[in-house]
Amino acid sequence: MVKVREDFPRLEGGHVDIAAWIARLPVDTQVIHTDQLQRAFELAEQCAAKQLSTAGGEDLSSFYTALEMVEILADLHLDQDSLIAATLFRAVRENRLSLAELEQHFGKPVAKLVDGVLGMAAISKVNAELDTPVLGQSEAQSETIRKMLVALVDDVRVALIKLAERTSAIRSVKNKPDKRYRVAREVADIYAPLAHRLGIGHIKWELEDLSFRYLQPLAYKKIAKLLDEKRLDRQHYIEDAIDILDKALKADNIQADIAGRAKHIYSIWRKMQRKGIGFSQVYDIRALRVLVPDAKSCYAALGLVHGLWRNIPNEFDDYIANPKENGYRSLHTAVIGPDGKVLEIQIRTRTMHDEAEFGVCSHWMYKGTDRGAKTTNSYDEKIAWLRQVLDWHEESGSNSDVAEQFTRAQDRVYVFTPDGHVVNLQNGATPLDFAFHIHTEVGNRCRGAKVNGRIVPLTYTLKTGERVEILTGKDSEPRRDWLQSNLGYLKTSRARTKVQHWFRQQAKEDNIIAGRALLDKEFKRLALNSIDYKFLADQMHCASVDDMYAAVGAGEISMFQLIRAANNLAGRDEDNSQSILRLRPASSKGNDGSQVRISGVGNLMTYIARCCKPLPGEAISGYITVGRGVSVHRQDCNKLLQLQSVEPQRIIAVDWADAQIDTYPVDIELTAYDRQGLLRDITMQLATEKVNVVSLNTVTDTANHMATMNIRLEIRDLATLSDVLSRLNGLPNVVSVKRIRES
Repeated sequence: MVKVREDFPRLEGGHVDIAAWIARLPVDTQVIHTDQLQRAFELAEQCAAKQLSTAGGEDLSSFYTALEMVEILADLHLDQDSLIAATLFRAVRENRLSLAELEQHFGKPVAKLVDGVLGMAAISKVNAELDTPVLGQSEAQSETIRKMLVALVDDVRVALIKLAERTSAIRSVKNKPDKRYRVAREVADIYAPLAHRLGIGHIKWELEDLSFRYLQPLAYKKIAKLLDEKRLDRQHYIEDAIDILDKALKADNIQADIAGRAKHIYSIWRKMQRKGIGFSQVYDIRALRVLVPDAKSCYAALGLVHGLWRNIPNEFDDYIANPKENGYRSLHTAVIGPDGKVLEIQIRTRTMHDEAEFGVCSHWMYKGTDRGAKTTNSYDEKIAWLRQVLDWHEESGSNSDVAEQFTRAQDRVYVFTPDGHVVNLQNGATPLDFAFHIHTEVGNRCRGAKVNGRIVPLTYTLKTGERVEILTGKDSEPRRDWLQSNLGYLKTSRARTKVQHWFRQQAKEDNIIAGRALLDKEFKRLALNSIDYKFLADQMHCASVDDMYAAVGAGEISMFQLIRAANNLAGRDEDNSQSILRLRPASSKGNDGSQVRISGVGNLMTYIARCCKPLPGEAISGYITVGRGVSVHRQDCNKLLQLQSVEPQRIIAVDWADAQIDTYPVDIELTAYDRQGLLRDITMQLATEKVNVVSLNTVTDTANHMATMNIRLEIRDLATLSDVLSRLNGLPNVVSVKRIRES
């Protein structure tokens, strides 16, 4: 099964005759504009000619590799964009052509295909950089890497181009002993299994044989020699068996094509290892393949075969009724053939045969192929998707936007450790999640991270194929900020649980102190000065306020939970004169369409007092003005308290209504070290949070290089305000952000 590189048609000067080469491609290759393909080859040859070999002449090996990749993909019946992408992939990878130039010459779809193949090259790059190759260390690690590569693919053609590139690469290392083992290990562990899962039989067999040849050279040569010694005998035997079976099928009016099939070397060796048998006991070295028009004829031919020769018990498999996981369909049986020798026979339709040889690529030629059952495993789902994409593509009737139509959101992220191992994380994971996945102590001592050699924030969202390095400090410890979900440090429950456990191990007194400081800081920032902490502790199911502080300090209760609990506090405790802050979702408008409801009176005009600007859910009271209706104040507003002492008869009970109110004005004060782009960053952050800015006033102290901004925002509720303040506080150079109100 081992192939050799074919000679290319040449012109008199020795250059490849591109026109003649294109003409010999399979007739069903989907080339619409041969001039574009020829232009791509000419550009690839020009790029290859720029690279000088060590001998001082031109090194066109990358150009010949491009031609070989195109031949492989043409046999798989791929489209023109795929062939052009394969032609110029090496030129882009070797920095002789940029993706921008590629897109300019041949369009965005081609550039996107090449970019996808470059992404799949991550494992090759990491494996080449390491002194100890990561591949071959464990089957589990190899399986994880295969899943990572599949996760990178959003267009089935990307996987096929990469398989063609690796097939060409392993063909080319015959005389390169320094590269043979590494390439063979990678192909055996990653790409041969991937070709198998995609059902591309002839590529799988070639990759397995070539990698076996370099990984186990003695075993390979031994089996190859035994096969060669028996080749003539086997050939005569197969010819006789074909003649007998062909006559029987014709006599039964079954149209069939019959051929002998040589079992590939790696498959023979694997069966010998798995069953612990010798070469002479591998019976399916002698095999026939029968191709018939339809499935009904398959079973008719099977009955004829079993009537002609005695079948061997337990050696029959019906992969038509029960296809393999990669979509393979065929009937397999073993019989005692002529001269009492075991003969394996495979019976399938021509469509099934093309599916077995070309896998997903057979969908370019046939519609309506069977689709495998859905599975809950995301990797298997993705493989099934890859096998179905081209069939879906045919139904859509479009040839130009396969990648755009069939992209999928990934539920896992696969990243490299510094030593090349692949780590599997949930989508959206951060470097801090990665650190705790590696080891709890690595996470606890984390003080920074590098991605692909570049320092990134701990809130950075990791992407598949990136290489992550965690920077640790001897005295570094987890920070309570990590547990605030709105800050985005941790996305996995596993990492969050480990941080919470660390804080639980600390002294309770320290947690009480830390929790009190966190609450005081947050409520002060929100300008909430009259909260009943005991009532809040009850809402959080804590026995005491100190227990609530300790839970906050240990990370068991988040600030977001506290804000939500505060929003759910009920108005005023009738049995207690102390007011309790009411924080709840905004309510429906009163009878006159206002934002508050007046207790015990008819329709009155209301307006929000400018002195304290209460938010929906905060405890409020009303003051009956002269001619202006009712002004609504926070219950702890200094001005309201003064009015209450002078004119208590004008103070009335008011409440927020029940339906959702859009937004309410809130004033905040932001202090920061002045820098270029500060205002832009603040407004962009507010735009990201979808918060409207009503007004903004900036005062700059040039002596101290400090800027103070008073910003009026339109806010829905306290939880939103807390989140906005936290995110603004995280901007570079920002010293503090807090809510302000007039005295």
